[in-house]
Amino acid sequence: MSRAFLIVMDSVGCGGAPDADQFFNGDRPDTGANTLGHIAQACAEGRADLGRKGPLTLPTLSALGLRQAIAAASGLEVPLAEVPLTGRWAAATEVSRGKDTPSGHWELAGVPVPWSWTYFPDTIPAFDDALVAKVCALAGTDGILGNCHAAGLRIMAELGEEHLRTGWPICYTSADSVFQIAAHEEAFGLERLLKLCEDLAPYLHARRVGRVIARPFVGTPGAFERTGNRRDFAIAPPKPALMDWAQAEGRVVHAIGKIGDIFSHRGVSHLHKGKGDAGLMQHLHRLAEAAEPGSLTFANFVEFDSLYGHPRDVAGYARALEWFDTEIARFLARLRPGDIALFTADHGNDPTWSGTDHTRERVPVLVHGTGAGAIGLCAFTDVAASVAAHLGLAERGPGRSFL
Repeated sequence: MSRAFLIVMDSVGCGGAPDADQFFNGDRPDTGANTLGHIAQACAEGRADLGRKGPLTLPTLSALGLRQAIAAASGLEVPLAEVPLTGRWAAATEVSRGKDTPSGHWELAGVPVPWSWTYFPDTIPAFDDALVAKVCALAGTDGILGNCHAAGLRIMAELGEEHLRTGWPICYTSADSVFQIAAHEEAFGLERLLKLCEDLAPYLHARRVGRVIARPFVGTPGAFERTGNRRDFAIAPPKPALMDWAQAEGRVVHAIGKIGDIFSHRGVSHLHKGKGDAGLMQHLHRLAEAAEPGSLTFANFVEFDSLYGHPRDVAGYARALEWFDTEIARFLARLRPGDIALFTADHGNDPTWSGTDHTRERVPVLVHGTGAGAIGLCAFTDVAASVAAHLGLAERGPGRSFL
């Protein structure tokens, strides 16, 4: 039995979402945002030479049709080298009313979000008194820090010292439907932070807030850094998704990275965590050789988004893409005849854009193992239908297979 590998490059959008004008970073609509396109342009113009140099070089993804997918999504002809085409390519459009991680992943797995998420106002304070009181009661503190929209790395640096002095958790949000709590692993305690988030999650899920995220960090003032112990406590999808379909037919499902968290650990046979994307990539390499016949491996590589998209680090994003491209060449060489590997994304996060939040974009869909050529424009749900069709599953969801 052949296997399927569904790999999400978190935030690696390719522009052109038809409803981008309805999504904003501050007062600016996302119209024209293009994560891959603008990174490629910046590299070609010498504006992303920190730690790397010259045009964006992605020979493996380009062979799968990356340049063509960007052009199909947005009409933008990007300066990527032309190489012989070995894969099939498409650009996928989302219908869920969110440009966030759960919305994108759920829809890729065949379950569009049927409700409107709750978002917190971009005010200070951002959280109502009842929510603050709930956090304080669960944390055993007299108050919280933050209480605003913020970028995680910045607020950690700004409030980390006060957090160490007071013991109060740092609570913040973004344009996504999310409540994030940052705390020092040693001074506050990692297990205490995780329990706080786990206990708070049902209260916020009932309010249609998509995720409560634990953001542990270590270090001293001026030298704080996040650890790899992040946990997302996400609301469960309203219907069975791709992983559930596979398990229902006796298939083994491997989840790499935060996939388990995103789907509330539903439909997961084996969870594989690692320290950063480099650690997760080692799991992907290993599973290319060891995953069972007929199995599904669903992976998320988050650092494009967390380390480079939100901080608007163009050169860092380009470095990460080039590292990933090199690694997946090794991964593809390990696959067996009949396997497919499908690379896509959940939303955009254009590092050349204003603001610090995700951008509404179409995403590339690049398929290895089914020949070469165009698929064209498709729906997010078509990804799940196509993976299910390849695995021979009876359930396909609302999408249509492009295989």
